[in-house]
Amino acid sequence: MNPILHCAGTLIAAFLATQAWAGPKADADIRHGRYLIATSGCNDCHTPGYMQKDGHVPESEWLTGDVMGWQGPWGTTYPANLRLLFGTLTEKEWLARARAPMRPPMPSPSLRAMRDADLRAIYRYVKSLPLKGDPAPAYVPPGGKVATPYFDLTPKNLPPVAAGK
Repeated sequence: MNPILHCAGTLIAAFLATQAWAGPKADADIRHGRYLIATSGCNDCHTPGYMQKDGHVPESEWLTGDVMGWQGPWGTTYPANLRLLFGTLTEKEWLARARAPMRPPMPSPSLRAMRDADLRAIYRYVKSLPLKGDPAPAYVPPGGKVATPYFDLTPKNLPPVAAGK
């Protein structure tokens, strides 16, 4: 047999064996990541119209970001297109980012409380989705001009602060 064909055949067989061995674990991680996305509220902000449609948005539209801003004392933030964002991150970079502080209303404490295995599952699920959509608008600092629709999360009717406290 031709040595080059023999080598190529061996490499292909090794690759297929590796994929078969990793397949069930990888599939389980993706399924677990989908479950976490669906139950942790990620779609509420990161999927356009998800809250307004009571969650009845096709999975093909999940996690594509939104132009609806969230404004408060921190400025105006936008939910990232996670499909595009994760396309730029390694799994290790995602773990570091998930543990770092983020601007509201992102529930950073919830992400930081997740196990590494859960965060990896989320990463693997999002990476399994095709790239789709556009990047979210850029952060607008407090007092900046906002050109998109936004929810106002500025606290109102707060009790007066007692003098000297």
